[in-house]
Amino acid sequence: MRRRPNHIWVRGDLARDRVAALRALETPPPLEPVVNGHRRLRGPYTIGGALLRALVPAALERSPDLVADHDIEIRAVAPSLRPLVPARRQTIEARLPEDERILVPAPRRTLRIANGIAEFVRDHLAEPRTLLADNLHEADPADRELLGVLARRVPGLTLALGSAEPAWEGMRPVEVLPLDGPPDDYLASDCTSDDPRAYRAYLALAPEERARRHDLRAAELSAGAESAESALGAVPYHLEHGGDPDAATRALWAAVDHCVAEGFLHAVVELGSRGLRLCEPGSGLWWRFAHRTATALAGLGRRAQAQELYDQARRGSVDPVVHAAAAYGTAMLDARDRDPARRDLTRARAWINEAIAISTLLPDRRERAFKLGFDQNGRALVELREGRLREALGLVESALDLAGRDLPPDAHPQHRMVLHANRAQLLARLGRRREALADFDVAIGIDPVFPDHYLDRGNLLLEMGRTEAALADYETAMRVSPPLPEAYYNRAELRLAAGDLEGARADLGHVLDLDPGCLDAYVNRAGILEMLGEHEAARRDVEAGLALDPGNAHLHGVLGQLETAAGRYAEARLAFDAALAADARLASAWANRATLRFETGDAPGAVEDLTRAIKLGEDAALYFNRATALDALGRGREALLDLRRALALAPGDPDVRAALERHEKES
Repeated sequence: MRRRPNHIWVRGDLARDRVAALRALETPPPLEPVVNGHRRLRGPYTIGGALLRALVPAALERSPDLVADHDIEIRAVAPSLRPLVPARRQTIEARLPEDERILVPAPRRTLRIANGIAEFVRDHLAEPRTLLADNLHEADPADRELLGVLARRVPGLTLALGSAEPAWEGMRPVEVLPLDGPPDDYLASDCTSDDPRAYRAYLALAPEERARRHDLRAAELSAGAESAESALGAVPYHLEHGGDPDAATRALWAAVDHCVAEGFLHAVVELGSRGLRLCEPGSGLWWRFAHRTATALAGLGRRAQAQELYDQARRGSVDPVVHAAAAYGTAMLDARDRDPARRDLTRARAWINEAIAISTLLPDRRERAFKLGFDQNGRALVELREGRLREALGLVESALDLAGRDLPPDAHPQHRMVLHANRAQLLARLGRRREALADFDVAIGIDPVFPDHYLDRGNLLLEMGRTEAALADYETAMRVSPPLPEAYYNRAELRLAAGDLEGARADLGHVLDLDPGCLDAYVNRAGILEMLGEHEAARRDVEAGLALDPGNAHLHGVLGQLETAAGRYAEARLAFDAALAADARLASAWANRATLRFETGDAPGAVEDLTRAIKLGEDAALYFNRATALDALGRGREALLDLRRALALAPGDPDVRAALERHEKES
């Protein structure tokens, strides 16, 4: 029998009807009354914040260490809890003025936060509970992502969600019928009510009265217990419709600044777009909103909209700083595009050169040192994308020289950190590993709680054969960050190289818990499971991976091995053929197809495939297997040569030595 889905989706047109249905459900005890998930109330984590406010006070009494372990996630999702949850892990960004904060977290940061919250909830709940929430169709993408992770990773938590949208996959749908009742109070709902009667009554108010009530409500929310979250949602909205546009602009800017620092990019776009509508086009504040909004749009892959904001800035301003920053941002739209096919490096070079030309002329020495160095670092990315490593290195070193010569020693530490880390990456690619390691050390010394540089230094240490030091860096990255799939993936590769199949398997399993869309984790775990003889589990991983990437060569190769082991030789041949059609440089597919061909009586084909594999990289096993196939064809002299080469590559292999001795006696 199929199990009924634990999670419930209540669909209806009006919130009043959905909320009544949610309250009537037979579920484990609710953590809170029904949460209105509209992002306009408490910002990007309106639901997540309500969940944490219900759990964290009790968790502080029962298991304070658990709260401390998730300080970053809790403080990000529920700012009103910050007085109760001190920052145990805090990057230098929190101590920097606005003009020195240059890093915007990547969109995946919200996934890290969601996984951290899920692990906190999972470890805190002592008995089954229910989270009731409505207005999912109006929730911020960060809240929707969090709910998806909670549904997947917290078995003791039932989600009962209301929406006007169709049910999410895997949830039990419940349709509701309209109910009779008095109209809502539109302003009391903080303007989230979907009752048309309430909205008509609101519109019937005199404009001055509407503005007065909005201002009163904004003041109430600003003084309330959840004022920190209200400042990201309802407070700016009420002020926008109140009587003081300057207060609305200030509130929106504070909300944008907070969301940029936390990496809530969808919220930045929405809040920033509202701020732009309140500002005089071309003014200094308009540009600050435009710059942050365009940066967030670029991070979300919405290039055309980001480009239009930069174009508006160019049309509306004659400030050289604005033009330099807009040129830089435009260049990065091409240089940083995640799809190489969409990059136009020629165009990116033209724009970044314009940024450099303008920054070179800035009169203030300190401002010029920072902005010119920043632009040179951007030009270095273009050079790197074009394969000009030495030119890229020269630009980064020039930026470091500018910072060292013209900036005060304690100014712009984040800028210096980025430059040292970028120089380390370039030095490593040029084979100058010791110098690269020294630069990574400097970058980590500037901000010891920035996780990405531990990953990069760990990878370099692993290349240098310093596995214990690499392991320490990967595990430090795990400690200083919310759950970080990349750190577990890297540790899995380290363990796999050391022959620890079970350890690597466990790490890859955790990667897939954190990020079920990680294709490489499916590829590697499927290979490990095949080596461990767990063929059905390996097949499930292959199928899951191929659902993400139907043409993946590695997965087709593993599938070929599984089909071979199962005796389904025709299917195995199709899988190996598909692997090699996708990537003719995949040596393992040539080698494994050779094994299949030999076992099915095609020794000449096996020799042909093994020869192709050897051309891609010498290996004792390949020579040994080709010797076996050559021997079966009566080509003993060639087999003898292959065995001698195999012994040279693996002098301690007893099977190779025994086969060689037998051949030499026979010859």
